[in-house]
Amino acid sequence: MTCKSSQKCNDKPMPSTSRRFPPPWSIDELTESFVIKDGTGQALAYVYFEDEPQRKLSMKRLSRDEAFRIAMNIAKLPMVPRQILKDIPRPKDSASRND
Repeated sequence: MTCKSSQKCNDKPMPSTSRRFPPPWSIDELTESFVIKDGTGQALAYVYFEDEPQRKLSMKRLSRDEAFRIAMNIAKLPMVPRQILKDIPRPKDSASRND
């Protein structure tokens, strides 16, 4: 069985609603991460951090400040003009942005 873009793999049609993630995107801080959410509250990304030096090294995590900066940049994406995003070079085998 192959999946078509208009169907899920279980052959049920996908809802006709847009798959966009509506702005504004927000950042919530959890115990060891920042979660970026879209305007409907859907979690889009988690950025993990660790501030205890020994655990940070062993777990290879970002500091809280580094994680917050990354989360802020992700949350700003809906405000970046689409043409700028299209002009960003992509790795050779990555999905293209044709929308």
